Amino acid sequence: MSAALESFLNRAEGLLARLEAVLPHAAAPPDWAASTAFRARRRHGALCLEPVRAVSRIRLSDLQEVEPQKERLLRNTAQFVAGRPANNVLLTGAKGTGKSSLIKAVLNEFAPQGLRLIEVDKADLVDLPDLVEQVAERPERFVVFCDDLSFDEGEASYKALKSVLDGSVAAAGDNVLIYATSNRRHLLPEKMVDNLAGTHGEHGEIHPGEAVEEKISLSERFGLWISFYPFSQNEYLAIVAQWLRHFGVDDAAIEGARQPALIWALERGSRSGRVAYQFARDHAGRGAVGEAEPALRIGGDAPEGLDHV
Repeated sequence: MSAALESFLNRAEGLLARLEAVLPHAAAPPDWAASTAFRARRRHGALCLEPVRAVSRIRLSDLQEVEPQKERLLRNTAQFVAGRPANNVLLTGAKGTGKSSLIKAVLNEFAPQGLRLIEVDKADLVDLPDLVEQVAERPERFVVFCDDLSFDEGEASYKALKSVLDGSVAAAGDNVLIYATSNRRHLLPEKMVDNLAGTHGEHGEIHPGEAVEEKISLSERFGLWISFYPFSQNEYLAIVAQWLRHFGVDDAAIEGARQPALIWALERGSRSGRVAYQFARDHAGRGAVGEAEPALRIGGDAPEGLDHV
């Protein structure tokens, strides 16, 4: 072999070695015993499932004033874990009302029975068919969790999710359900122009109803819709009290926290469960007494001005 040929082959082998380092490889199976929750991530062109080392410990008892929603999701998940028919679920509604927390609490409730959760970002939904295939032979039951889901028109992940939910020639495995949360009931932006698509202009839709149907076709593929609503003042205060007890605050201090909690909600323009939790952390962290709250003269035990927060 000539020196020139040998040099060429050595260079070619070096180039191939570098290419192998960046080319997609088959994803190594995760350590299924490492956690009850996993995150789907792309690594070197392949979809990988990474164990979540510190899973949220929220329990169903921590979630107040959402009993109807809790009951429906519990029933559906119990059917799924038991191997009976169950539906993909879309949880929609007001922000901070416990949609994501309820899914995490359900995981903790059913994890001893084999339920596992895989969190998938919207950008990675294009790999959802591969993910379903990756877990198809596992004995566990998997909830694919998509948090705060919404799409702009034309996104590739929209069609991937739509196909897996219902529409692909390859059916999703019996051990996989999709639980998604969104502030948008139909997941896509709905615009006034959709109502004008049937005008007689040269760019008007011939069949405007079909454009609207495409907008709602994804959400309709979720078999179960669970809606969440803004909390009333009394519901908000009940959630505040529950979280204050969780942080070890006694009943007398909880009663004294009523007006500061209402002021906290007024300042944030929201009476959500998230706001109640944030207030409870702050109030309990200051020893439930702390410095005096700023005065706010509203009058009455249940200030009318806060009923519209």
